[in-house]
Amino acid sequence: MAIAMLVAFAAVAQDKTISFPSNVSFETGDTWAYEGRKYRVFGVQSCLRGTTFRSSDGDEVDCGMRSIASIAALFSTGSIGCQPVGNAKDGATFVVCAAEIDEMTVDVGTALISSGGAFAAVFPSGAPVSASYAIAEKAAKDSRAGLWAGRFVHPVSLLLGEQ
Repeated sequence: MAIAMLVAFAAVAQDKTISFPSNVSFETGDTWAYEGRKYRVFGVQSCLRGTTFRSSDGDEVDCGMRSIASIAALFSTGSIGCQPVGNAKDGATFVVCAAEIDEMTVDVGTALISSGGAFAAVFPSGAPVSASYAIAEKAAKDSRAGLWAGRFVHPVSLLLGEQ
């Protein structure tokens, strides 16, 4: 089933690459609005807004806002270009994106996940949408990068009803 879903997403990729300015309106750490349309990074799950992140020194903040800060920082550092790959149930357009930072091209999903600002999305079965994103998440967790430096309820466990 996972392969069929990926094929369906790839078949939808009819639009050309979309370039985004730094002043988009972020809804979550993986979703933003631009010119009346909603976009979501495919394979990425941000921390849920309204959940708590507790830093190592005990400060508590909204975990979702920490994820928004991560994607906003990435958008502010360079040019972002995205390729549509499918449509979400809520009408958002799934995209895969690249950022041009210091004359290097960086995959936005990998950057968000490996820095600990977001997580690898999973299918309802619990299988990762992207194996490379799952590896990036494990590396971030092992190095205690970003959100992994504190405590939080993993958004995938909340979405799958494991908490």
